[in-house]
Formats: sequence, structure tokens, C-alpha cells
Amino acid sequence: MPEVILIRTSYDESGASIFAIRNQVFVIEQSVPLEIEIDELDPVARHVLAYLDRPGGDCGPAGTGRITIDGKIGRMAVLSEFRGQGVGAAILDGLIRIAIEDGLDTVSLSAQCHAIAFYERFGFVAEGPVYQEAGIDHRWMTRSLGIVEDS
Repeated sequence: MPEVILIRTSYDESGASIFAIRNQVFVIEQSVPLEIEIDELDPVARHVLAYLDRPGGDCGPAGTGRITIDGKIGRMAVLSEFRGQGVGAAILDGLIRIAIEDGLDTVSLSAQCHAIAFYERFGFVAEGPVYQEAGIDHRWMTRSLGIVEDS
């Protein structure tokens, strides 16, 4: 499997690439309305872009995700041709690392129901009932980061 290279970035710096991935995955593939895909959190969230290190050169970004200051992970998207190659795992791992570096003790996310097992592999636990977000079934999930504050 090719190595996944993760770049930390901002929406200011990489908005065109972030939007291109999310537009393809959420708006085109999943029919999420464009007007709710980009929101007020994008300019202030921390973003990552994932690339696959492949022989023969750059294939462009393969996926993206973001984390807000309060530890909410979201907008994780991997282009279809790169799924199943560890891109999503690298994105999630990178966002969790940002949360740990920021001293957060928990992270949370709104998981599409079909992806719950993926997030469970990373220690997330589903909570509460299924709900609709952009016409797609979701469940809230959280993960403790096990950070103990000094007393």
C-alpha cells in the first residue's frame, strides 16, 4: 500500500483543494446541498489534506478532514479512487493528534451510520439515537483521549 502523507493546513491556504474533495464526495456523490457544505467553521477550523506517495509523481490530494477548537472532527472525505488505501485512517489519526497536541481530553464527531464501524476501530463510541443530517442517517460519537491534567 502506498504511504499516506498528511499536510496540516487552513481553509485560507488550501480552500480550493478542500472544497474540490468535499464537493465531489458530499455534494456530487451524497447529494448534500452545496449551501450547507461550506460553513462558518471552515475559516477557523484546522484542516488536513492527505496525499498518496505514488511512483510517478503527485496525484493531487486524496482526502481531507477538519477539527474545530472544541474537538469536533468533521468533513472527513476521501475521493472514491483512493478509498481502501488507508487515507481515511491517516486523516482521522492526524486530527486526533492535533486534538492531543491542543490538550483536549475528548473528541467527538457526527458519523454517517455506514461509517460507525470505521470510527469504532479508533476508539470512538456511538451515543444516542440515529438522526438525520443533510438527509443522511448519523450517530454522535465520542472518544476519550486519556489526557490527565496536573493537579
